[in-house]
Amino acid sequence: MSRQLHLNLFTQSRGHHEASWRHDKASELAMTDVRYLKETAQKAEAGLFDSIFLADALSLWADVARAPHNWLEPITALAALAGATERIGLIATASTTYSEPYNLARQFASIDHISEGRVGWNVVTSWSAAAAGNYGDERQVSHAERYERAEEFMAVAKGLWDSWADDAIVDDRASGSYAKDGRIRPIDHAGKYYRVAGPLNTPRGPQGRPVLVQAGSSDTGRGFAARHAEAIFTAHMERDTAAAFYADIKARVKAEGRSVDQVTVLPGLSPMIGGTEVEANRLAEELNALADPEVGRKRLSGRFGGYDFSHLAMDVPLRVEDFPDPATVEAARSRTELIVGIVEREGLTLRQLLTRLAQARGHYSFVGTPEQLADLMEDWFTGGVSDGFNLMPPVLPWMLDVFIAEVVPILQKRGIFRTAYEGTTLRDHLGLERPGDRW
Repeated sequence: MSRQLHLNLFTQSRGHHEASWRHDKASELAMTDVRYLKETAQKAEAGLFDSIFLADALSLWADVARAPHNWLEPITALAALAGATERIGLIATASTTYSEPYNLARQFASIDHISEGRVGWNVVTSWSAAAAGNYGDERQVSHAERYERAEEFMAVAKGLWDSWADDAIVDDRASGSYAKDGRIRPIDHAGKYYRVAGPLNTPRGPQGRPVLVQAGSSDTGRGFAARHAEAIFTAHMERDTAAAFYADIKARVKAEGRSVDQVTVLPGLSPMIGGTEVEANRLAEELNALADPEVGRKRLSGRFGGYDFSHLAMDVPLRVEDFPDPATVEAARSRTELIVGIVEREGLTLRQLLTRLAQARGHYSFVGTPEQLADLMEDWFTGGVSDGFNLMPPVLPWMLDVFIAEVVPILQKRGIFRTAYEGTTLRDHLGLERPGDRW
């Protein structure tokens, strides 16, 4: 079969636009109602998506009075989705900064069993100062330390998943033998941040290990992804920067001695789709008009580690000097670089920048017809820019429904997207090898 485009559905609030929750076509279910996630996952499965992804935050966002977010803890929610779906992959975010490797390895191994091999872990290093306060840290963990800790965390988690051989369980009632002697071993890890004896008290999952997903785009983050990630979420506002990222990450993967076809790169794509360009632009303008600029200002502040932007006028062109140097920011550094870069290139006012970020927080926003969207996706997929997309509908379930009904058939007709699931696990969907055990 020819190379196939991959699609992950990224759920966030009632859509990825800042004002999605106010839109009359957004879901009417409460953000704490698991039926919302179940129905969304079932729609994505009917559309033959590879996976659905749940993000996370470890503190309450400062703009809660004016905007809702994701309230259900994502690993718990995945367990519910496993029972509501049959084939689609299930990815949850979990932090290496504020989690324990043993607990997290158990949770993901358990959901891999519950879902019969469909789980993935979006590995993040938490940058929020508010999160630090919730986990007993008096200081925000530095960018460098977050990744140093993450490297050791990954070594422990992989060791725990591999502490059982694939054939360790015998379960022979007649002989009284449940597991093979010597096929379950401790890991006896003693490092700078973690001391973990092991072995894991959950057997190896159907996929061997969860599919590992990562979204760091800083230099350190890219190196981490090249060593560990099997799927990479990335944010770009322009095709050129997405192409440069794709080339760089594939080169890094190769330099690590890994096969480039074992790492899937999925840039974010947030489409507003209309029957005509005029209609699509009208829909986008109506949604933008619902956004609250002060919510945008608070989110911009959070991106820059709490930097105060309250003194900036809304309609005066911004300067690079209005922002702290991204190299000094201990938050999501790659996203701050993206924001400062677009300000430098386009000379946006604060209002224009906040409108741009309201659409998808720095991911690629598209406005146009189904054919035009399919053209863009095919161009990026065949042109060395991506292996597929992390779809981020601006309003859910509305734009997901439109995408599945109007865009998926075009991609299928062009022969670049599946017409049926061929495998049963998330590794099957992504064309990834199952890691062999260490026995």
